[in-house]
Amino acid sequence: MIRAHLACMAIALAVLSLGMRPATAQDLIADISNHLISITSDFKGTELLVFGAIEGGGDVVVVVSVQQRDNVIVRKKDRVFGIWVNAESAEFSNVTAFYAVAATSPLEELAAPEQLRLYEIGLDALRVEAEPDVDEAAKLEFLDALIELKQANGLYPVAPLHIDLVGERLFRVKIPFPADVPVGSYLVQSFLIRDGQVVGAQTSPLVVSKGGFGADLYEFANEDGALYGILAVLGAVMAGLLGNLMFRRP
Repeated sequence: MIRAHLACMAIALAVLSLGMRPATAQDLIADISNHLISITSDFKGTELLVFGAIEGGGDVVVVVSVQQRDNVIVRKKDRVFGIWVNAESAEFSNVTAFYAVAATSPLEELAAPEQLRLYEIGLDALRVEAEPDVDEAAKLEFLDALIELKQANGLYPVAPLHIDLVGERLFRVKIPFPADVPVGSYLVQSFLIRDGQVVGAQTSPLVVSKGGFGADLYEFANEDGALYGILAVLGAVMAGLLGNLMFRRP
Protein backbone atom coordinates (compact mmCIF):
# COMPACT_ATOMS: atom_id res chain seq x y z
CA MET A 1 0.00 0.00 0.00
CA ILE A 2 2.83 2.38 0.89
CA ARG A 3 4.59 1.60 -2.39
CA ALA A 4 1.39 2.45 -4.24
CA HIS A 5 1.18 5.75 -2.37
CA LEU A 6 4.75 6.62 -3.31
CA ALA A 7 4.23 5.64 -6.95
CA CYS A 8 1.16 7.87 -7.23
CA MET A 9 3.00 10.71 -5.56
CA ALA A 10 5.91 10.37 -7.99
CA ILE A 11 3.48 10.90 -10.87
CA ALA A 12 1.90 13.86 -9.09
CA LEU A 13 5.29 15.44 -8.47
CA ALA A 14 6.15 15.09 -12.16
CA VAL A 15 2.93 16.89 -13.09
CA LEU A 16 3.50 19.61 -10.49
CA SER A 17 7.01 20.21 -11.76
CA LEU A 18 5.55 21.28 -15.11
CA GLY A 19 3.74 24.17 -13.48
CA MET A 20 6.60 25.71 -11.48
CA ARG A 21 10.07 26.88 -12.20
CA PRO A 22 12.47 24.17 -10.99
CA ALA A 23 15.26 24.99 -8.57
CA THR A 24 18.79 24.24 -9.64
CA ALA A 25 21.16 22.51 -7.25
CA GLN A 26 22.82 25.91 -6.69
CA ASP A 27 19.53 27.65 -5.87
CA LEU A 28 17.75 25.33 -3.47
CA ILE A 29 18.32 21.92 -1.91
CA ALA A 30 15.75 20.54 0.55
CA ASP A 31 14.90 17.25 2.20
CA ILE A 32 12.90 15.86 5.11
CA SER A 33 13.96 13.72 8.07
CA ASN A 34 11.45 10.96 7.33
CA HIS A 35 9.31 10.04 4.34
CA LEU A 36 6.96 7.83 6.36
CA ILE A 37 5.03 8.61 9.54
CA SER A 38 3.50 5.45 11.01
CA ILE A 39 0.50 5.89 13.30
CA THR A 40 0.41 3.13 15.91
CA SER A 41 -1.84 2.63 18.93
CA ASP A 42 0.46 4.70 21.15
CA PHE A 43 1.02 7.52 18.63
CA LYS A 44 0.83 10.90 20.37
CA GLY A 45 1.97 13.16 17.56
CA THR A 46 5.38 13.84 16.10
CA GLU A 47 7.55 16.43 14.39
CA LEU A 48 8.96 16.40 10.86
CA LEU A 49 12.30 18.10 10.25
CA VAL A 50 12.60 19.98 6.95
CA PHE A 51 16.12 21.13 6.17
CA GLY A 52 18.24 22.29 3.26
CA ALA A 53 20.45 24.98 1.78
CA ILE A 54 20.11 27.92 -0.59
CA GLU A 55 22.58 29.78 -2.78
CA GLY A 56 22.46 33.43 -3.74
CA GLY A 57 20.23 34.66 -0.93
CA GLY A 58 16.48 34.92 -0.65
CA ASP A 59 13.68 33.75 1.61
CA VAL A 60 12.54 30.18 2.17
CA VAL A 61 8.95 28.98 2.55
CA VAL A 62 7.91 25.42 3.43
CA VAL A 63 4.35 24.19 2.86
CA VAL A 64 3.13 20.79 4.07
CA SER A 65 -0.29 19.57 2.97
CA VAL A 66 -2.15 16.35 2.26
CA GLN A 67 -3.11 15.71 -1.35
CA GLN A 68 -6.66 14.56 -0.64
CA ARG A 69 -9.13 17.45 -0.80
CA ASP A 70 -12.56 17.00 0.81
CA ASN A 71 -15.99 18.60 0.88
CA VAL A 72 -16.78 20.06 4.31
CA ILE A 73 -20.09 21.41 5.62
CA VAL A 74 -19.87 24.16 8.24
CA ARG A 75 -23.02 24.74 10.29
CA LYS A 76 -24.00 27.63 12.53
CA LYS A 77 -25.91 26.79 15.71
CA ASP A 78 -28.72 28.99 17.02
CA ARG A 79 -30.60 28.81 20.30
CA VAL A 80 -34.31 28.11 19.74
CA PHE A 81 -36.57 27.82 22.80
CA GLY A 82 -33.51 27.09 24.93
CA ILE A 83 -32.22 24.34 22.61
CA TRP A 84 -29.18 24.62 20.35
CA VAL A 85 -30.09 23.58 16.80
CA ASN A 86 -28.37 23.71 13.43
CA ALA A 87 -29.33 26.82 11.47
CA GLU A 88 -27.47 28.20 8.45
CA SER A 89 -24.75 26.17 6.77
CA ALA A 90 -22.24 26.39 3.96
CA GLU A 91 -20.47 23.66 2.04
CA PHE A 92 -16.87 24.08 0.95
CA SER A 93 -14.97 21.98 -1.56
CA ASN A 94 -11.23 21.48 -2.12
CA VAL A 95 -10.54 21.65 1.64
CA THR A 96 -7.17 20.19 2.60
CA ALA A 97 -7.33 18.08 5.76
CA PHE A 98 -3.90 19.23 6.99
CA TYR A 99 -1.95 22.35 6.12
CA ALA A 100 1.18 23.86 7.66
CA VAL A 101 3.35 26.73 6.44
CA ALA A 102 6.71 28.04 7.63
CA ALA A 103 8.81 30.94 6.36
CA THR A 104 11.95 32.92 7.10
CA SER A 105 9.98 36.21 6.98
CA PRO A 106 6.32 37.26 7.29
CA LEU A 107 4.40 36.05 4.24
CA GLU A 108 3.00 39.47 3.39
CA GLU A 109 6.57 40.76 3.04
CA LEU A 110 7.70 38.00 0.69
CA ALA A 111 5.46 38.39 -2.34
CA ALA A 112 2.25 39.89 -3.68
CA PRO A 113 -1.04 38.10 -2.85
CA GLU A 114 -1.32 36.90 -6.46
CA GLN A 115 2.05 35.14 -6.26
CA LEU A 116 1.14 33.55 -2.91
CA ARG A 117 -2.20 32.32 -4.27
CA LEU A 118 -0.46 30.77 -7.27
CA TYR A 119 1.45 28.41 -4.98
CA GLU A 120 -1.13 28.34 -2.13
CA ILE A 121 1.29 29.85 0.36
CA GLY A 122 -0.61 30.90 3.49
CA LEU A 123 -4.15 30.31 4.71
CA ASP A 124 -5.46 33.31 2.76
CA ALA A 125 -4.08 31.74 -0.44
CA LEU A 126 -5.86 28.38 -0.15
CA ARG A 127 -8.19 27.70 -3.08
CA VAL A 128 -11.23 26.74 -1.03
CA GLU A 129 -14.49 26.96 -2.97
CA ALA A 130 -17.96 27.60 -1.53
CA GLU A 131 -21.34 26.70 -3.00
CA PRO A 132 -22.48 29.16 -5.69
CA ASP A 133 -25.53 30.26 -3.67
CA VAL A 134 -23.41 31.41 -0.68
CA ASP A 135 -22.84 35.19 -0.75
CA GLU A 136 -19.39 36.63 -0.14
CA ALA A 137 -20.06 37.84 3.42
CA ALA A 138 -21.44 34.47 4.51
CA LYS A 139 -18.57 32.69 2.76
CA LEU A 140 -15.98 34.65 4.72
CA GLU A 141 -17.82 34.07 7.99
CA PHE A 142 -18.12 30.32 7.52
CA LEU A 143 -14.59 30.03 6.13
CA ASP A 144 -13.22 31.75 9.25
CA ALA A 145 -15.16 29.25 11.38
CA LEU A 146 -13.75 26.34 9.35
CA ILE A 147 -10.18 27.58 9.79
CA GLU A 148 -10.68 28.15 13.52
CA LEU A 149 -11.95 24.58 13.90
CA LYS A 150 -8.92 23.23 12.01
CA GLN A 151 -6.61 25.34 14.15
CA ALA A 152 -8.23 24.12 17.38
CA ASN A 153 -7.48 20.54 16.29
CA GLY A 154 -3.87 21.37 15.39
CA LEU A 155 -4.44 20.73 11.67
CA TYR A 156 -3.85 24.32 10.52
CA PRO A 157 -1.27 26.77 11.92
CA VAL A 158 -2.47 29.63 14.10
CA ALA A 159 0.49 31.56 12.65
CA PRO A 160 3.20 30.58 10.16
CA LEU A 161 6.12 28.75 11.76
CA HIS A 162 9.51 30.43 11.65
CA ILE A 163 12.33 28.91 9.61
CA ASP A 164 15.79 29.28 11.11
CA LEU A 165 18.37 30.43 8.57
CA VAL A 166 21.99 29.72 9.54
CA GLY A 167 24.74 31.69 7.84
CA GLU A 168 22.34 32.85 5.11
CA ARG A 169 22.60 29.42 3.47
CA LEU A 170 21.37 26.59 5.70
CA PHE A 171 17.75 26.37 6.89
CA ARG A 172 15.73 24.06 9.08
CA VAL A 173 12.26 23.94 10.61
CA LYS A 174 10.25 21.38 12.59
CA ILE A 175 6.65 20.82 11.45
CA PRO A 176 4.38 19.48 14.25
CA PHE A 177 1.84 16.76 13.51
CA PRO A 178 -0.97 16.22 16.05
CA ALA A 179 -2.03 12.82 17.38
CA ASP A 180 -5.07 12.74 15.08
CA VAL A 181 -3.21 13.72 11.91
CA PRO A 182 -5.10 12.42 8.84
CA VAL A 183 -3.58 9.51 6.95
CA GLY A 184 -2.74 10.03 3.31
CA SER A 185 -0.15 11.13 0.79
CA TYR A 186 1.43 14.46 1.70
CA LEU A 187 3.56 16.95 -0.20
CA VAL A 188 6.36 18.88 1.50
CA GLN A 189 7.07 21.85 -0.77
CA SER A 190 10.06 24.14 -0.28
CA PHE A 191 10.12 27.47 -2.13
CA LEU A 192 12.91 29.99 -2.67
CA ILE A 193 11.62 33.55 -3.09
CA ARG A 194 13.60 36.54 -4.35
CA ASP A 195 12.27 40.00 -5.14
CA GLY A 196 8.69 38.86 -4.71
CA GLN A 197 8.98 35.94 -7.13
CA VAL A 198 9.28 32.17 -6.60
CA VAL A 199 12.60 31.38 -8.29
CA GLY A 200 13.07 27.81 -7.03
CA ALA A 201 10.96 24.96 -5.72
CA GLN A 202 11.51 21.43 -4.55
CA THR A 203 8.95 18.85 -3.43
CA SER A 204 9.39 15.80 -1.20
CA PRO A 205 6.77 13.04 -0.76
CA LEU A 206 5.54 12.05 2.68
CA VAL A 207 3.20 9.18 3.56
CA VAL A 208 1.22 9.15 6.80
CA SER A 209 -0.26 5.69 7.38
CA LYS A 210 -1.54 3.52 10.16
CA GLY A 211 0.77 0.80 11.47
CA GLY A 212 0.42 -2.38 13.53
CA PHE A 213 -2.98 -3.81 14.50
CA GLY A 214 -4.60 -0.42 13.92
CA ALA A 215 -3.53 -0.55 10.27
CA ASP A 216 -5.04 -4.02 9.80
CA LEU A 217 -8.29 -2.91 11.41
CA TYR A 218 -8.41 0.28 9.34
CA GLU A 219 -7.80 -1.63 6.12
CA PHE A 220 -10.45 -4.22 6.98
CA ALA A 221 -13.02 -1.53 7.81
CA ASN A 222 -12.40 0.23 4.48
CA GLU A 223 -12.24 -2.85 2.28
CA ASP A 224 -15.19 -4.75 3.79
CA GLY A 225 -17.31 -2.17 5.56
CA ALA A 226 -20.47 -4.33 5.73
CA LEU A 227 -18.76 -7.24 7.47
CA TYR A 228 -16.88 -4.87 9.76
CA GLY A 229 -20.17 -3.24 10.78
CA ILE A 230 -21.81 -6.60 11.50
CA LEU A 231 -18.86 -7.74 13.61
CA ALA A 232 -18.82 -4.42 15.47
CA VAL A 233 -22.51 -4.79 16.35
CA LEU A 234 -22.02 -8.40 17.45
CA GLY A 235 -19.03 -7.37 19.54
CA ALA A 236 -21.07 -4.63 21.24
CA VAL A 237 -23.91 -7.08 21.98
CA MET A 238 -21.50 -9.67 23.42
CA ALA A 239 -19.81 -7.00 25.56
CA GLY A 240 -23.20 -5.92 26.89
CA LEU A 241 -24.24 -9.49 27.74
CA LEU A 242 -20.90 -10.19 29.41
CA GLY A 243 -21.14 -7.00 31.46
CA ASN A 244 -24.69 -7.91 32.51
CA LEU A 245 -23.53 -11.34 33.70
CA MET A 246 -20.53 -9.98 35.59
CA PHE A 247 -22.42 -7.28 37.44
CA ARG A 248 -25.74 -9.06 37.96
CA ARG A 249 -26.89 -8.86 41.56
CA PRO A 250 -27.36 -12.20 43.31
